[in-house]
Amino acid sequence: MYNFCKSIIDKILALFFIFLYLPLSLIIAVVIKITSKGPVFFKQQRVGQYGRVFILYKFRTMVLDFDAERDQVFVKKLIKGEYGKIGEEPVFKLKNDPRITRFGMFLRKTGLDELPQLINVLKGDMSFVGPRPALHYEVERYTLRHKERLKVQPGITGLWQVTGRSMTTFDEMVELDLLYATKKSLILDLKILFKTILLVFRGKGAY
Repeated sequence: MYNFCKSIIDKILALFFIFLYLPLSLIIAVVIKITSKGPVFFKQQRVGQYGRVFILYKFRTMVLDFDAERDQVFVKKLIKGEYGKIGEEPVFKLKNDPRITRFGMFLRKTGLDELPQLINVLKGDMSFVGPRPALHYEVERYTLRHKERLKVQPGITGLWQVTGRSMTTFDEMVELDLLYATKKSLILDLKILFKTILLVFRGKGAY
């Protein structure tokens, strides 16, 4: 019953917010085109619930020729525990990342870069609340424990984001995702959404 109700609520809210933020989204799209070369949207393959691959949408915040291979190397080492906290390196929103445009920095700080993910929610790829959608080269390095997080539909925000956001280790992030999987409820989802809004307004943990 929870999953059914959550799916219906997700789609209704996604459709509502898509129309609500359409004027703002158009303005953001124009500013991106004016201030930097490249497409308006950043598209990337992600791994969703039960390993289903989908295309995730965001407003582009980086320069066009950013080094994606650098991120892949970091993620592989992060999963192995060779790095400390998520957020200390590029793939999870590095502070003062030179690859991020000036307007992109604003979009990330406010969370507006993730507005296009409303499309993913409407399509059923994601939910408003759930684990961070995984990268395919990240999943290739998962242990059996890590793969447990793929049993839950990924979300725009989640327990990890409101607890430690971008300053936790990978294993800590996984444990928070698994805790959400065992405790998930509509009440918990509302609490996470409320905390997310507070974090965005306070500018904490959003690089």
